[in-house]
Amino acid sequence: MAKIHPTAIVDGSAEIDASVEVRAYAVIGPQVVIGADSIIHSHAVLDGPMTLGARNEVFSFASIGALSQDISAKRSDPTSTVIGDDNVIREYVSIQRGTMKEWDTKQGQTRIGSRNLIMNYCHVAHDCVLGNDIIMANNASLAGHVEIGDFVGLGGYTLVYQFCRIGAYAFTAFSAGVDGDIPPFMLAHGNPAKVRTVNKTGLKRRGFSAEQIERVEDVFKRIYRSGAPMAEVRAQIAALAVEQNGDDVLSRMAQFLDGGKRPLAR
Repeated sequence: MAKIHPTAIVDGSAEIDASVEVRAYAVIGPQVVIGADSIIHSHAVLDGPMTLGARNEVFSFASIGALSQDISAKRSDPTSTVIGDDNVIREYVSIQRGTMKEWDTKQGQTRIGSRNLIMNYCHVAHDCVLGNDIIMANNASLAGHVEIGDFVGLGGYTLVYQFCRIGAYAFTAFSAGVDGDIPPFMLAHGNPAKVRTVNKTGLKRRGFSAEQIERVEDVFKRIYRSGAPMAEVRAQIAALAVEQNGDDVLSRMAQFLDGGKRPLAR
């Protein structure tokens, strides 16, 4: 049997692994699935439909899986929240379930990957998709439909506008106001946020070679210093990716620049 404090309220339809600990006054709603070795701290509220993977830790007063604040959302909608493994979700974090607005592409899900640290008071709105190994510092907030790549760092009080994307290994400084896409590997700050340079320190910490960082710097110059139209820049980077036999840095950048609903933050 799971270790559930007698003051916790757990809906009969919840599926809780036998190794899970649910602490005092936590509330586990209907259609919530909690994986092995997770810890739900006191006064946390988990609402379904939601799947929470293994070894997650949800701290006090977090609200996970609640109905979206989008005015179109209805409790009867077949939408949900899906969270992976080994995440740390700190106090007063709010993560809301998806909506029907992106059913074709996201099945009405708000999705969060694995090994993420989401600090106090952060907000993840409906239909967001977060990758793995992300750090969201205190009070960072994501509007609806935002996509965040792997190994991204969001500085405290970062605000991200709806439908924006932040590519893998990018970093936003304290209080950045993001209203456009930030490509992979870049560092942005300001309000509105602009890409200022390459996230060189972050790339070194993640084991990128000097040659890879040089390629990122070349891409940065093409996008932000050349003055060339974006259509031309996209073509250049796609051609370089082919020339370099599918180099991961160039391929990732080319793929990012070929998508999105918002303009680049440039």
